[in-house]
Amino acid sequence: MLRMEPAAFLAALDAQVQAALAQLGERAVAAEPAPEIGVPQLLAAALKKELEASEEAALWMTREDDIEVKLALARQCGDEAKHYRLIEQRLRALGVDPASLRPADGPSPMFRFLADLGTTVERVAAGQFTREALAQVHNQVFIDYCEARGDTETARLYRDVIQPDEAHHHALGRSLLARLAVSDEAQDRARRAAARTLEIAGEIQEMARLKKGIARAPGC
Repeated sequence: MLRMEPAAFLAALDAQVQAALAQLGERAVAAEPAPEIGVPQLLAAALKKELEASEEAALWMTREDDIEVKLALARQCGDEAKHYRLIEQRLRALGVDPASLRPADGPSPMFRFLADLGTTVERVAAGQFTREALAQVHNQVFIDYCEARGDTETARLYRDVIQPDEAHHHALGRSLLARLAVSDEAQDRARRAAARTLEIAGEIQEMARLKKGIARAPGC
């Protein structure tokens, strides 16, 4: 595709991402967790996502020369680690030992894809711009689920603490892309990285529902 002005490119990419997120959100709302799955199990799924998001940011930071990207990743790494600890605390308040719920399986398909991205513009487009927007959609579905079941404290944690952090990460990704995605090649890389992130998210969402009965889980 021909190069677009940064503002036009971001608007087009945002429209592409939001259209896919709307579909993912509808599927998430339509699915019900299995009878044995409740808030603790959904929080356990979130623990892995938060840890992987922190690890990805730390990994990418070591590969970056751009100081603004490095600092954005440092902020994200710390935020995701903070979310992990807050979710652990919430599980304990619910009477659940977090260690008893930690999954034993290896890295997720999302982690493997993101870890292998080779350029800054791809990482920003896939991670901060797209996945953090995805996290906000999943988190809102989870907030609604918690509130419907009377768990206002878990809903408050996500609504008042975790969601604002994810919105900040997405905003950082947007501002960085405006500077990074200025050539034909960079815009094409960003577009493809965002699209693949959304595809993997859909595959993971469906796999979790079919294999583990997990639905309406939060993001990272």
